[in-house]
Amino acid sequence: MTTPERYLQHVLPTYGRFPLVPVRGAGARLWDETGKSYLDFCMGIAVCSLGHCHPRLVEAIRHQTGELMHVSNLYQSPLQAELAEEINVHHVRLPGKVFFSNSGAEANDGLIKSARRFGLKRPAADGSQRYEVVTFLQSFHGRTLGAMSATAQKKIHEGFDPLLPGFRYLPFNDIAALENAVRPETAAILLEPVQGEGGVITATPEFLRAVAALCKKHDLLLFFDEVQAGFGRCGDAMAWRVIAPEIEPDGISWAKGMGGGVPIGSFWLSDRAVDPGGTALSSLLGPGSHGSTYGGNPLVCAASLAVLREIREQDLEANATRQEAHIREIIGSWKLPIVTEIRGKGLLLGIGLDPALIPTPEGKTPALVIVNQLMAIGLLVPPAGPNTFRLLPPLNVTTAEVDEALAIIKGVLEGYCH
Repeated sequence: MTTPERYLQHVLPTYGRFPLVPVRGAGARLWDETGKSYLDFCMGIAVCSLGHCHPRLVEAIRHQTGELMHVSNLYQSPLQAELAEEINVHHVRLPGKVFFSNSGAEANDGLIKSARRFGLKRPAADGSQRYEVVTFLQSFHGRTLGAMSATAQKKIHEGFDPLLPGFRYLPFNDIAALENAVRPETAAILLEPVQGEGGVITATPEFLRAVAALCKKHDLLLFFDEVQAGFGRCGDAMAWRVIAPEIEPDGISWAKGMGGGVPIGSFWLSDRAVDPGGTALSSLLGPGSHGSTYGGNPLVCAASLAVLREIREQDLEANATRQEAHIREIIGSWKLPIVTEIRGKGLLLGIGLDPALIPTPEGKTPALVIVNQLMAIGLLVPPAGPNTFRLLPPLNVTTAEVDEALAIIKGVLEGYCH
């Protein structure tokens, strides 16, 4: 029985999977079961920050499996404490505390719970609990019921009513829409500095500053979802700092690239005081309020430490910035009308396509047509909405690998411009 046949018989059809069966990876390369090689600019959708099977990550996992893979969070794991310190001191660089989960959706659920606990501590003027979280159209925060309810996309909601109450959606990058956004029950604003799944849309500095000012004015929490954008992907350890570095958020969620391929997520809460008595925001989730059986176990923390230290020590954030400039320069020099724009930051880039130039079969989008053509030639990239595909290479990608990928992309796109 083939792998596709086993999927059909035994695996829930929750993904529209491409007809590709990867079996081996090294660096920016992936090989399928036939031995065909691919240049991987998908990287598990921004997960494999160091590429496939990076020696430092492999050794960290190999060593830790021989020491201790799992221990209950009833006890104190040295590696979990070490990883939290790494994140606080070297990446966030603000006083706060970290909770470790298994995914980005779980991390966002933690932020939602934190907003509700904050709304209990800091109620509305009439004494009622504040609970509402404002999010933005075309956002994506995950597929648990809470994270899905926070996601402002109808296609994500369809068939799952009733959703979790307590969310309201506003247009992204629309400062005017913010002006009357706050209600008595509003407790927090949650947004992606760079919307990945929604089409690679970057928040403007003016918009981020307006959101931060609104939160300060109305005593709201400011949360950033950096699940796809964080830990160097956008050219800084924290994506929001590439856009408006002076802002200090109250909470941040991560996953994907922080583990290089192992299932780990986390969220951070600021130590700032939330009342005159000096109660820290990070203290509101006390014993019994939140938990995860596997979250932050020794194995995943050893892996994440290897990844985050490699990113920091090799200054891979700077490489992301350099390669972004190179990609923009090369694609701009093509002057192809099919490319409408290049969006994003660092190595979270979206290539916008003119759908009028791409004959599209029924049931397909222009982005999927291009993604499938690129895959057939040997380049893997994921779509981001109907008219955009993403470039998500490893943060240590070389200029030669970037040039190879761009040559493949140019060859495909030129075919639509004659």
